[in-house]
Amino acid sequence: MLKSIKTGVLAIILIGTAIVAKAQKVIDAGTITYGVEYVLNDDQKKQIDASVLPSESKVEFNGNISKVQIDMGMAMLKILTDASVKNALVLVDIPMMQKQYAAKMSKADVEQQAGSLKFSGFTATGEKQNIAGFNAEKYNYKDNNGASYELWATTELKLAAGAIPLGFEEVKGTPVKFSNSQDGYKTVLTLKSVKEDKVGPFSLDIPKGYELKTMEELKAMRGGR
Repeated sequence: MLKSIKTGVLAIILIGTAIVAKAQKVIDAGTITYGVEYVLNDDQKKQIDASVLPSESKVEFNGNISKVQIDMGMAMLKILTDASVKNALVLVDIPMMQKQYAAKMSKADVEQQAGSLKFSGFTATGEKQNIAGFNAEKYNYKDNNGASYELWATTELKLAAGAIPLGFEEVKGTPVKFSNSQDGYKTVLTLKSVKEDKVGPFSLDIPKGYELKTMEELKAMRGGR
């Protein structure tokens, strides 16, 4: 009788462990698809028609490195970011001109591109929501300028470091809805799907055939700031 009780308890423990292990999906390489919402101020709305901007963003990742590819019409833009050192490589392909350009971004360049914002004070609120099939909890946090934000994170999904948005490393979970800022333009990204796949491996080495430029030179070529 005692033996059967011990066996039963052991079985319950093993089943419970299996359930916990199965509850968190771990992905080291794959593709994430986000829905993108643009939060533009009045001046930006005068310059940009948000309706013609991409409504989705796909991020491929393998280990510490992620790759985002953006079709800009006459040019294809690829951004590879190494989360471990926070460096990046920008690749621009212009088929019509038969030109290929590359620009390296240091940690300082990456931070400047994001508005030099640093996030802290991540506090779970207890508010829950299901996003893309994952149970997520709302977090409040602030930046170094005192502005307040919110994001949603789940503990049911664990991704490689390269897939975690920069600045959210302290969050206890994987962000599935969050704000992003590039060159002063704010977006809200919401997870639509995540797929485990054999993508990469990626490298921040400049591919053969690409002409090295500075970020300032690339921005000047597109009339950016």
